[in-house]
Amino acid sequence: MLRMHAIITTTGPDRTGIIAGVAQAAADHGLNIVDVSQTLMDRFFTMIMRVELPADSFDIAALQAALTEVGARLGVDIRVQTEALFTAMNEI
Repeated sequence: MLRMHAIITTTGPDRTGIIAGVAQAAADHGLNIVDVSQTLMDRFFTMIMRVELPADSFDIAALQAALTEVGARLGVDIRVQTEALFTAMNEI
């Protein structure tokens, strides 16, 4: 079975609990985190997380709505895209 993946990006001012909050939201939606990269640049936090979706018919819009709520609580912007869309948008 072909596994579908998504990319979750998180950006905003650094604070305690960002990674935990996003990882918990991913777990709550049955996502498997397969890769993560995060950095801090002069108190500005950025993270890119590659996740495996639990099913081909996974509702990305519902996940985005949940992550938007998490981001509002944490004071960061969280966006999710299918890996195919993320790759297409970031190719030159």
